Amino acid sequence: MASLIVYPMSQQNVLIVDDERDIRELLTITLGRMDLHVDAASNVGEARQLLGEHDYDLCFTDMRLPDGSGQELIELIAEEYPDMPVAMITAYGNVDAAVNALKAGAFDFVSKPVDIKVLRSLVQTALKLSEERRSSDNGATTISSRLIGSSKAMQQVRNTIGKLARSQAPVYISGESGTGKELAARLIHEQSPRSGAAFVPVNCGAIPSELMESEFFGHKKGSFTGAHADKEGLFQSANGGTLFLDEVAELPLHMQVKLLRVIQEKAVRPIGGRGEVPVDVRILSATHKNLAELVEQGHFRQDLFYRINVIELHIPPLHERGDDVRELTEVILERLGQDGSNSKVTLDDAAMQALQDYSFPGNVRELENILERALAMCEGDTVQPADLMLPEHAPRPAQAPSGANKTEADGEVGTPNLPHNSDQPLDDYITNLEREAIMKALEETRYNKTAAARKLGITFRALRYKLKKLNID
Repeated sequence: MASLIVYPMSQQNVLIVDDERDIRELLTITLGRMDLHVDAASNVGEARQLLGEHDYDLCFTDMRLPDGSGQELIELIAEEYPDMPVAMITAYGNVDAAVNALKAGAFDFVSKPVDIKVLRSLVQTALKLSEERRSSDNGATTISSRLIGSSKAMQQVRNTIGKLARSQAPVYISGESGTGKELAARLIHEQSPRSGAAFVPVNCGAIPSELMESEFFGHKKGSFTGAHADKEGLFQSANGGTLFLDEVAELPLHMQVKLLRVIQEKAVRPIGGRGEVPVDVRILSATHKNLAELVEQGHFRQDLFYRINVIELHIPPLHERGDDVRELTEVILERLGQDGSNSKVTLDDAAMQALQDYSFPGNVRELENILERALAMCEGDTVQPADLMLPEHAPRPAQAPSGANKTEADGEVGTPNLPHNSDQPLDDYITNLEREAIMKALEETRYNKTAAARKLGITFRALRYKLKKLNID
């Protein structure tokens, strides 16, 4: 065991726990070259003594020790020294042990034989985290300001995100569509020591199956027809940062196998490449589907499910969040009001009650859409229940434009004569009608939007909303 000394305040200190002298010496030399002071212990008893006598910024521990296990030490550190990151040293390929360590609170793991480059990267990330834990609590403020809601459910989500940000464990984010799963993933990344590197989100259902391997792992020039240059894959783009796999349930089985290998080996092989490229990437994943059911049905690999679901974060649906609807509504209205409008729009009591009584199958995303539409359609500065156009509330009858029944020769806007194709979706047909009417009004008023809105019989705000919705410049 290394001699005990009083360390300079500026020097960062690391504890190594391993019963193999060669490993202790390798880590001591490597970390010493990074200007770190290292203490080494060969068993759990020595480690406990050192932990009680000194403050450490990081700990490495082997899994198997003569008088106990590394798992026992990780649980001790997580409970008694929560600000200290601890990493597990595992035998090569023993991923199950690494997963158990991460679930117990380990920051990350490194496999034997130890790759020095991987080790240095892990140490730098861990020490950055250690400094952030001890110097600031701004993370909680940032999470609260972007993940809105005072309900117990959302308080729990924010607390969990704060804890997850201090780990390198893969996280599976579950929840219905529109609950804010990507926002939660971004917050985990932004509060983590990886925040200085890239956050790379990818929708797994949006990539054609035949292009997936190239998109994820990259390719070399000439490796296939059309590969005119080397291309970096998503894993390499996220190197040092976080890769967010949204709708991970959409991955085909052949890609699930390749993804599992990358997670285990921490390396990718580009198409046409001769060797593997090490990558340091944290994996966050999400889907609105029940991944456990897909595993039972054979549509998703069980081994991959266990690798990406080391820790699960569930985002509750909006209808389970009580008074959060009022809080969210106020924040969303304030944000929507920052688009140049001088007037502040509010909801009357009946409209607010209608929102609180609504089930929100589309969750927070649906609430945003409802409020944006209501803001555009309301008369004056107060949103009424009819302006919300909720399924439980019949929409207010549209006010017919003045002279709408007159002929186009009279200078008024008539209904565009667009035939309805029986194979055309009704929504598309109505959208085309709106577009034609708006374009005609704009042309007749020489693109004076105020005059066009008057001619159409709608408010200027409503016209502005429709122009944005229809992508009309």
